Amino acid sequence: MKIIPAIDLIDGQNVRLSQGDYKKQSQMKKTPQQALEFYSGYQSVERIHVVDLMGALHKKAVESNLVSELAEQSALPLEIGGGIRSLETLKAYHDMGVEYFILGTRAIIDVPWLKEAADLFPGKIFVGVDAKENDIYINGWTENSDVTIDEYLADVEDIDLAGIIYTDIDKDGMGLGPNFENTARINKLTRHKVVASGGIRNKADLDELETLGIEEAIVGKASHTEEFWEGIK
Repeated sequence: MKIIPAIDLIDGQNVRLSQGDYKKQSQMKKTPQQALEFYSGYQSVERIHVVDLMGALHKKAVESNLVSELAEQSALPLEIGGGIRSLETLKAYHDMGVEYFILGTRAIIDVPWLKEAADLFPGKIFVGVDAKENDIYINGWTENSDVTIDEYLADVEDIDLAGIIYTDIDKDGMGLGPNFENTARINKLTRHKVVASGGIRNKADLDELETLGIEEAIVGKASHTEEFWEGIK
């Protein structure tokens, strides 16, 4: 199991939201720079997941300067998401040294644009499928896209993606475990690699996901604790 620890950014700070609610915000003890250094010491860490939370809300990149600093600091690949709505933004992040990109809102509502982006950066784009039950949410998880997971996966099956990041919004940041059932179902629905996200608490959750055929997991709040890493190299 490969672990992708998350660094979520608001105003240059390393924060976590609960269930994607911007009013339920908690600041992490480690700065983004300290978190990056901490995570980089583990062999199981495949890359670092960075989200521009205000970018997602305001529909444009907000934390570009900090992302550039983190990309320069990191020996591991970064994946960046939040507010990426244009090819120009993708190219700008690529020029900073970011290796992977997470596309959400526009990729959900504009599949032809997603294909154009994937043709430009083949195998480098993850789509964030953030859902409540089977409904995909967009614009910082504030709006129902009126697209279901099943419909969407069928539409993007032939696009050259790095994978699908599935987050159960109701589980995110709650420390109650991921949605194992729907993660397994989605993994069977698509040929794309499915990355689990949302609510992962400990190594037992990672082991359970692995039995479902999941090879990568994004870990947010739990990854900031020393306890999570016990028994993990």
